[in-house]
Amino acid sequence: MTLAEKAGQMTQHSWGFGSDEVARKEAATGMLGSVLNAPSLEERNRVQKLALESRLGVPLIFGRDVIHGYKTIFPISLGLAASFEPQLAERTARAAAREAAEVGIDWTFAPMVDVTRDPRWGRVAESFGEDPCLTSAMGAAMVRGFQGSPGDAERIAACAKHFAGYGATESGKEYNTTWIPEPLLRDLYLPPFRACVEAGVMTMMTGFNDLNGIPASGNAFLLRKILKGEWDFSGFVVSDWASMAEMIKHGLCEDDADVAKVSAKAGVDLEMATRTYAKHLPQLVEAGVVPVAVLDDAVRRILRVKHELGLFDEPYRKTAATSVAVCAEHLALAREAAQRSVVLLKNEGALLPLRKELRSLAVLGPLADAPLEQLGSWSYDGAVEAAVTPLAALRARLGADVKLEYVAALPDCRSGDASGIQAAVDAAARSEIALLFVGEPANLSGECRSRAFLELPGIQAELVMRVAATGTPVVLIIMAGRPLTIGAVCAQARAVLYNWQTGTMAGPALADILFGDVAPSGKLPISFPRTVGQVPVYYAHKNTGRPPKQDRPQIPTGTPLDPVDFDASYVDVEVTPEFPFGFGLSYAKFEYGRVQVTPARVRQGETVRVQAELRNTGATAGVEVVQLYVRDRVGSVTRPVRELKGFQRVALAAGQSKTVQLELPTAALAFTDADLQERVEPGKFEIFVGGDSRAPLGAELELV
Repeated sequence: MTLAEKAGQMTQHSWGFGSDEVARKEAATGMLGSVLNAPSLEERNRVQKLALESRLGVPLIFGRDVIHGYKTIFPISLGLAASFEPQLAERTARAAAREAAEVGIDWTFAPMVDVTRDPRWGRVAESFGEDPCLTSAMGAAMVRGFQGSPGDAERIAACAKHFAGYGATESGKEYNTTWIPEPLLRDLYLPPFRACVEAGVMTMMTGFNDLNGIPASGNAFLLRKILKGEWDFSGFVVSDWASMAEMIKHGLCEDDADVAKVSAKAGVDLEMATRTYAKHLPQLVEAGVVPVAVLDDAVRRILRVKHELGLFDEPYRKTAATSVAVCAEHLALAREAAQRSVVLLKNEGALLPLRKELRSLAVLGPLADAPLEQLGSWSYDGAVEAAVTPLAALRARLGADVKLEYVAALPDCRSGDASGIQAAVDAAARSEIALLFVGEPANLSGECRSRAFLELPGIQAELVMRVAATGTPVVLIIMAGRPLTIGAVCAQARAVLYNWQTGTMAGPALADILFGDVAPSGKLPISFPRTVGQVPVYYAHKNTGRPPKQDRPQIPTGTPLDPVDFDASYVDVEVTPEFPFGFGLSYAKFEYGRVQVTPARVRQGETVRVQAELRNTGATAGVEVVQLYVRDRVGSVTRPVRELKGFQRVALAAGQSKTVQLELPTAALAFTDADLQERVEPGKFEIFVGGDSRAPLGAELELV
């Protein structure tokens, strides 16, 4: 390859941004490696033909954001994480890959495995929440789903993003600075990426963020030392959209030539959207500024992925005789995924499931019949016409036997127009039950959708209060892309379902849950704050020297000289979250019994068996997500009060009991010490098993 051809392989053209005709010419001369967002299968094949007729005939790789589905849309990642079911994540990714591959998409920019503790950040919707154990399991599963098996014609390359620490963006603002001590980086933010590498992820994307003073797209510590060095990552690294050129605005680079030099030497192999590599890399190599070995390594990585995808053997996609897009199999999977994502937060007086003899029902709120909104962010290719709304599903289910009154009440979620609220109030007053659908529109979460306030937008809270004042029992269904501060509105409802944005089959899945065909089994993958002033609030916090002794806010009775009640709490709000990580109710009632650890004294390198007795004492069948937490009592550096180390979905019939077994490898007890070494220290550990992160102490373990 010439230097220009190598730089071309390291360049991606974003269709519709810049000159597409120039991109065609570059493909024809072998000066282009990838195309993003080509508009159709026909266009992709036309451009691919140009590349294959170039001097070397290297095929292009076509990328597209297939985040939580392609035509069939599955729950947003945060909702899917609530299932605590990696196998489900793998199946949804496999279905998305099948739909995308048949139209010539070779590569998706998912999963996003940024751990985040800040619901103000809009991209929390794309995350799997606040915990590295859960995020690692879900992210690796999606990698396996997208990429399938070698030789699979329906596989597409996955891309773990954003490397790294992007979820720690200051004040929840998009593109903002992150400052993360290296031990925290290695223990909290890096494990999900490492899990994706171990799962065979083909590509990795840098973040927009400045990490500890060095933007991620120029960060050799991340890309060369950790990713390609310590982890021996064999795939290639792509920059995020224009993130390389943005290093000029960051203040790290002087001009485009400087950008090309810094990013190439740092380890970015493929440039997205901008063209600093194509313009400057050949000259930088000729001037001795960038070693040619840097280009050779990058191009070798890109060619390896193209080869693994089979693009050299089958560069074209043929129009499928029968499309799998929105097929019955995928719709059934979307319904299942949506069912398992919904979290029951409240069910006072066992209002749910709804009684079979129900004769009148009010369906209210701006999200009861909003097909686009239920698809969530990053669903641009989603088949909106296939989306079944809750209203449509309820009408189809109930038929003429139940009087159903529908009132949107508000023009949209963000509206301040109260003129339609009275009609909703009247409908509720005439009905036995009111189902009230509120939350966020799809475009209020996702990239560049940071929020400083986390209440229901618009005047939806007023709608809730006025409907509840009728005295008709209210079931509140909240559809959103992030945790919201919902304590006040939840207090007005008898039952609360957190429905996230659950995709194409959100309506039928919700109807299944409302009428008890399926018991809710979702658990929160992120803590819900009582107020935005608590953020960040998360379960795996440190204890401090003065841990909070009570949840009731109050003015301490002492003084700094006599510090009675001086502890790590607030004077105006409880220190605990509104709903903790791992929380979720069921129609079943689960009780935990004895927890046993075998062996109770273990050596490094061994695996511990943790057993817990679980019983369904309720009258209905259900699924419980059994969660295993560990606390390292004493370490060479302080450790969190507890950390999730395992989980398992367990189905039990009414009255059934089961001994649940989870394995705990001693390697899972490792952390980064003060010398930046990953180590497992001997000592005593507390074991907690239960239905959420407040699980009581179950047993003790000693590592010798």
